[in-house]
Amino acid sequence: MLTSLRPSRTMLGAGLAGLLALSAPALAHHGWSWAESEQMTLEGTIKTISMAPPHPSLEVTASDGTLWQVDLGNPRQTSASGFTGDTAKPGDAITVLGNRNRDSAKAHMKAVRITLAGTNYDMYPERIGRN
Repeated sequence: MLTSLRPSRTMLGAGLAGLLALSAPALAHHGWSWAESEQMTLEGTIKTISMAPPHPSLEVTASDGTLWQVDLGNPRQTSASGFTGDTAKPGDAITVLGNRNRDSAKAHMKAVRITLAGTNYDMYPERIGRN
């Protein structure tokens, strides 16, 4: 006699609940809820470039010496904007339009657009100018 190997609804429900609980911090981090609604402009110099998942990012030194973490779009969005790991290098001047962290003690922002040498790379074109 063969028994069914199908999982019960209870087991499936428990597994789904566990996955949702584990993914909640990632969803919160990758959304916009941590950022102010007003956009700001940061001008500075690129210190480092990382194209590693979960999202590419830059470290940008502002004119006052503050080191900012700038999150770009997800890898697909960043690539679609035309920005790659070879587009810029440390030492390049950059202008970043985006939304800063609600915690003003953190020099951290999410880029909507970056501008290098007069070329715009729009990570989130639908959010440009939207406050």
